[in-house]
Amino acid sequence: MGWYKELKETYQVYKERDPAIRTYWDVLLYPCYTAMRYHRKAHRLWMEGKHFRARLLSQIAVRRTGIEIHPGATIGKGFFIDHGTGVVIGETCEIGDNVTLYQGVTLGGTGKEQGKRHPTLEDGVMVSAGAKVLGSIRIGANSKIGAGSVVLKPVPPNCTVVGVPGRVVRMKNQVIPRDTIDQTNLPDPILQDLKLLQRANNELINRMISVESELSRMRQEKDGKQDKQNDRLCESSYLREKTHYELKPEERDYEEVGDCVFADYI
Repeated sequence: MGWYKELKETYQVYKERDPAIRTYWDVLLYPCYTAMRYHRKAHRLWMEGKHFRARLLSQIAVRRTGIEIHPGATIGKGFFIDHGTGVVIGETCEIGDNVTLYQGVTLGGTGKEQGKRHPTLEDGVMVSAGAKVLGSIRIGANSKIGAGSVVLKPVPPNCTVVGVPGRVVRMKNQVIPRDTIDQTNLPDPILQDLKLLQRANNELINRMISVESELSRMRQEKDGKQDKQNDRLCESSYLREKTHYELKPEERDYEEVGDCVFADYI
């Protein structure tokens, strides 16, 4: 592939995910472009067993771009890092096609284990600013990692991860991150669970009010007395509204996902 043709294809990839780019020549100003040119050479040297020269090239790239990519990492087509400062990609990382990373992302290990110790990102994954994906885990295709999240467990395809540690949630209206690059409209599972608990608590209080009222009426009938005063259990008027809620999983904007198993492919 000729250099100018490669430049035009890279421009199309960047244009899809960054509206700030205006011309083909702007591609040359992106740290991601420089880092990837270094990485391709370094990775080729690494595969040939020339590890020192490969590491030397990668360290030159770090000092020029602020992006640290180990020469042993495998990266697919359409890869894009926006801004890039502080991005770290470990030796045994495997990154599929059309993956997007933002500044401050770490694809790292969790200790001194040997062998495959870094994450695998399938096609179309987006990892937002400051997120950390640690360990030999797989992030499913078209999944989205929310900004600042810490991901320690595998993520199924078409999911979103938010929080520290990351909670995996499945969005009902699934979209491909590459098409939207939306880092803000993410679910908040903790807030939604708190709202459901608040509604359930209100329902329990309403039921207690009904039970206490019935018991009071039964005592009055037994004693033959008429109490003209209203029963008072709670001063808050909204708790006296006996609105019945049936808590169902589908009331949430997300469906929490448990452990998952992937086939061995990328």
